[in-house]
Amino acid sequence: MLDNIKKIRKLESVCRKTMGADRYLFRRELNRLKNLILKVHDSKNKTGAVSDHVTGLIPGLEQKIFDSVNKKKWRMENRPVIKYNPDLPIVDKKEDIIDAISKNQVIIISGETGSGKTTQIPKFCLEAGRGIDRSIGCTQPRRIAAITVARRIAEEIDEEPGQSVGYKIRFQDYTGDNSYIKIMTDGILLAETQSDPWLNEYDTLIIDEAHERSLNIDFILGILKKLLYRRRDLKLIITSATIDTEKFSKAFDNAPIIEVSGRMFPVDVRYMVQGDGDEDQTHVDLAVKAVHRLQQESPYGGDILIFMPTEQDIRETCEILEGRHYTGTNILPLFARLSAGDQSRVFSSMTGRKIIAATNVAETSITIPGIKYVVDTGLARISEYSPRSGTTSLPVVPISKSSADQRMGRCGRVENGICIRLYSQEDYENRPRFTLPEILRSNLAEVILRMISLKLGDVKAFPFIERPADKNIHDGFRLLEELGAICRTKNTKSSMSYELTDMGKMMARLPVDPRISRILIEAAKLGCVEEIAVIASALTIQDPRERPAEKQAQADQAHARYKDPDSDFITLFNIWKDYHETRRELKTTGKMRKYCKDNYLSFKRMREWRDIHYQISSILEEQGVKNIIEKDQEQKVSDNGLFSPKYTAIHQAVLSGFLSNIAMKKEKFFYKAARDREVMIFPGSGLFNKSGQWIVAAEMVETSRLFARIAANIDPLWLESIGKQHCSYSYSNPHWERNRGEVTALEQVSLFGLIIVSQRPVSFGPIDPRQASQIFIRSALVHGDIKQSLGFIAHNRKLMQEIQDMEDKIRRRDLLVSEDDLFAFYQQRLGDNIYDIRTLKKLIKSRKTDNFLRMQKKDMLMTFPDQEELSLFPDKISLGNTVVPCDYQFDPGTPEDGVTVNISSALAPSVPAQAADWLVPGLFKEKITFLIKGLPKEYRKQLVPVSNSVDVITDEMPRDPQIHLLTALSRFVYHRFGVDIPASVWAVDDLPDHLKMRISIRGPKNEEIIAGRDTAILNKGTVPELNPDYFESAKKAWEKTGIKAWDFPDLPETITLKGDQGEKWTAYPGLKPQKDTLELRLFSNRKQALESHKQGVLLLFTIVLAKEARMLKSHMTLPGNMIKTAGYFGGPKLIEKQLYESILKYYFYKNIRTEKEFKSHAEETAPHILEKGIQKLKFTVNVMEAYHQCRNTLYELENSNRFNQGAVIFLSGLRDALSSLVPEHFAELYNNERMFHLERYIKTITLRAERGLINFEKDQGKSEDVKIHTMQLNQLINSLSPNVTDEKRKAVEDFFWLIEEYKVSLFAQELKTRVKVSPKRLDKMFAEIQRMV
Repeated sequence: MLDNIKKIRKLESVCRKTMGADRYLFRRELNRLKNLILKVHDSKNKTGAVSDHVTGLIPGLEQKIFDSVNKKKWRMENRPVIKYNPDLPIVDKKEDIIDAISKNQVIIISGETGSGKTTQIPKFCLEAGRGIDRSIGCTQPRRIAAITVARRIAEEIDEEPGQSVGYKIRFQDYTGDNSYIKIMTDGILLAETQSDPWLNEYDTLIIDEAHERSLNIDFILGILKKLLYRRRDLKLIITSATIDTEKFSKAFDNAPIIEVSGRMFPVDVRYMVQGDGDEDQTHVDLAVKAVHRLQQESPYGGDILIFMPTEQDIRETCEILEGRHYTGTNILPLFARLSAGDQSRVFSSMTGRKIIAATNVAETSITIPGIKYVVDTGLARISEYSPRSGTTSLPVVPISKSSADQRMGRCGRVENGICIRLYSQEDYENRPRFTLPEILRSNLAEVILRMISLKLGDVKAFPFIERPADKNIHDGFRLLEELGAICRTKNTKSSMSYELTDMGKMMARLPVDPRISRILIEAAKLGCVEEIAVIASALTIQDPRERPAEKQAQADQAHARYKDPDSDFITLFNIWKDYHETRRELKTTGKMRKYCKDNYLSFKRMREWRDIHYQISSILEEQGVKNIIEKDQEQKVSDNGLFSPKYTAIHQAVLSGFLSNIAMKKEKFFYKAARDREVMIFPGSGLFNKSGQWIVAAEMVETSRLFARIAANIDPLWLESIGKQHCSYSYSNPHWERNRGEVTALEQVSLFGLIIVSQRPVSFGPIDPRQASQIFIRSALVHGDIKQSLGFIAHNRKLMQEIQDMEDKIRRRDLLVSEDDLFAFYQQRLGDNIYDIRTLKKLIKSRKTDNFLRMQKKDMLMTFPDQEELSLFPDKISLGNTVVPCDYQFDPGTPEDGVTVNISSALAPSVPAQAADWLVPGLFKEKITFLIKGLPKEYRKQLVPVSNSVDVITDEMPRDPQIHLLTALSRFVYHRFGVDIPASVWAVDDLPDHLKMRISIRGPKNEEIIAGRDTAILNKGTVPELNPDYFESAKKAWEKTGIKAWDFPDLPETITLKGDQGEKWTAYPGLKPQKDTLELRLFSNRKQALESHKQGVLLLFTIVLAKEARMLKSHMTLPGNMIKTAGYFGGPKLIEKQLYESILKYYFYKNIRTEKEFKSHAEETAPHILEKGIQKLKFTVNVMEAYHQCRNTLYELENSNRFNQGAVIFLSGLRDALSSLVPEHFAELYNNERMFHLERYIKTITLRAERGLINFEKDQGKSEDVKIHTMQLNQLINSLSPNVTDEKRKAVEDFFWLIEEYKVSLFAQELKTRVKVSPKRLDKMFAEIQRMV
């Protein structure tokens, strides 16, 4: 044990001579071994096994320590020979700088352009003894600068890069184990802080071009500020242009500043003042104008550097200048996307002047030799990130003073220079001094993720040179939360305390943008890592497609074959796929260059794409990220079937990283994006003019407007599962869903302000049990809207219906308790956690009975109804010979309000319409009250007080349903109160609906065919068609032919046909005449059946009483002297036929249905047929003779008075009266009684004609008396409607004949009248008829 302790102590002393990078590891391992030995020694259970184990480890560790000592010794002895260029201004400050390095941990070196600080300071560090123990690290802001600086320093010490001096850029490491100086991009150093937080590789770090204040530089400086307190051996040198170096000094505890002057010749700065014609000129036009002026002033002296803001401006400038054809000039573009070969041209020597149009890449990163003239537009495209919109914009904005000075410094390096600023001096003076550091205008998500991973603490507490704005920090955290990379730390009061999720830990291990790492991890879950690795690497480079201004159409045509109509991501994948398939065939680099050129692809960017893809693939392999779902495993297709499984997987992975870049179409190519932004599909996208309803984009970039670049159509159904944690849920319209047996609500899901799910029904019970329970009780239990049959519901519903029926009858809503009372009954027993059928059944099952939910009448009745009052509302009433059921409903304003009688369509025509007007006893008094109150004032005032009159009417008026209510009412009021009220005056139309009987005509299945309160619907032909199958079957059973006697069963008015499903139809049996025989038929129409049957009965009597019929026919012969007179009426044969048929019709046109009635009627009438016929023949002959005499008289009088116009008119009127009284078919029109009196009426016309011409004035006086009553008759006739009662029709006819009797009394008193007649009697009869309906 003691030997081992001695060896360890000896090695500890040697450690001081090892390489600094190894020293910490060696000391830690030695301490571990020493503690292990001491622990075993102090233990009671001593064993030699541990001691032997330690003894075995020491030799290996000893070898490593001495190897490190030797390496340090070798590095000391083999330091490169340092050489300096005495012309560089910084060499004059060498001793001061070396001394400052030795004495200070941090120094700031401010050097103007051309001072040589970038290439000489690393050598000063070597001379100061740095770089032996560990390496000297030097950062550069750009890859081209890192490579150029490394090559320049290596050249100055006569070596190749990769030996003493190496460089490391993204995915390229040209450093060796024995390198003293390591030039790298600042991004590389920042990445190294993750794997080596102490930066043990370096003893000195030079942060060059720190004034650029890139994001990486600021974070490196912040990390180093904290690290310097822990590593006192570490030296930090910050170099900057002469720009705000005080900030750096202050940030590092007032570190010393060493200023080095630049090597500059005088520069003449000229400001361009715009003329009158310059207002509409662009900066391109102004730059070309300035170059033209320089060409005129000095066509051969010195190169010109033009600073332009955009690549397009550069192309346009070069195109215009080339068109000028200046002698001996070379027009060259310079921008970041330019190929390496084209970029190198600006550094090469050429014959003639170089005119270089460049972006701000030429400000500080590179020095172009030979520049004498600078043309500065004063503009640059500078990226800015908006936390509010979550978009990176690249606007063209004026540059700061410091940038303008940097541009000016590009000339005057070798001789006097001229800088032409295309803006005024006043504009320059008003510009900000510095460009805002990138950290103040950037999305911090990636750095925040790394900081949390490295446990660097709260972002707000991080020692930034300038702390970022809170909104930018918040935006970075928001993105990481969106990606699911971080979550708030539990049990903390700090709102900004976060920790990495499992997803975040995986993302932090992938040194790529958080969005990219997120989609790579998601791709593994979805089985598309290979495709996403390609797409992800493409998203980290510039678009590999080239589109030269002069060959845009050719480029578009070449790129068309790659385009996917739904996705720019797939388009990129198609480029990759085609490129690699071609590469496998062509193999050689030269051929691939040609392939890229032919297809307008950047060979350099394609190679970079390959390199990045390789690196990403390596990282994925190293981290074990691979497909969880096997490649050949079937994947879920989009729910709407629009996309393939592979497309779905790829774009779901993309969505996981770019979820906030979703957008929903508004119109054409305009979309509403997340967080209420309007975005337009980028015109260069394959989706332009072809995009779907929803898209996701890799970039939301604002230039002239907000554009969605690299976009794809997506299915919105993917979004909720991917962005679940960011979805906001709202619920509307919670309601009872009968079919589902639960309370549901409409769920709306929003993601970043976009509605991704609208109106989705979901169960509301688990969301809000209390409200759901209330809705369930009120809708399902109180309202009874329930699909499943539950015992207590049926019981309570039946009880409730009984009470509601009572209310409907008496038309009051004060019997049944309120819904609130019913609700309270259930809620008291169910509580707040029963909100659906399932939970209700569970409760009933646990209680083993539902009696606790069954109501009794006392639970439902507020007051008990009067039984006597209820008896006035019968369940059935008689309408004529038909008993019909009544339904009551108290629901004013609805069609069903009041009493409804349900009448079968078959029986409807037989129901007397007037019977329905009497309603039911319970509503009779109210109806009479409304009728009286609706009378005109002249009648109503005679019946006041109305209530007394109503009582008299309801108590005393006979109720005969055979008489129309209004007829009976007018008649009773006239006789009881002496008030003559015409039936037409009653305001029936103004009655409330519930005081009019509602008639519902029902079909075979008891369905309502038609309904209304107009009794006319009883005869509207509403009978439904019979089922042809059942009708034909019934016809076969009923129908019979060849009938000549009543040898068939008695016939019912109707028969009922029944269907298999309980349907009912009505058919009508009846006789149908067929020449000399009859048929028994079934009819589907009642009217047709009745008419046919009466005709059939008539024919059957004619057959049975054939002898009597023949005898009648033989006697129906007019006398010979009547032949001429018969000519007035169609001839003797027609009259004789009419007489014969009218007698038969009078006796036998009957609806006789039984054999007994038929035979009885035959026996009764047979003896009288001939007698009745002879009598009618006699009356007919008398009428014909009187008619002939009257016509002759009228003719003679007309002839003799033909020149007397008054007489002609008078006689013409009488002739019309005669024709009207005795029409051509009078023989069949009038019966014997009417025929008897007709003779007198004709003679009256004859006498009036003779006497009227003698005393015309007297006749006209009597005529005026007749005219009064004739007008009354016309009034009555015009008032007849289709719904008029038969009683009124007969009364009007009787009134007509009474007027004829009145004419006899006036013009031919000697003929005497049948009854006493007077104007008073006529007026009385007119009033009586008016009181009829």
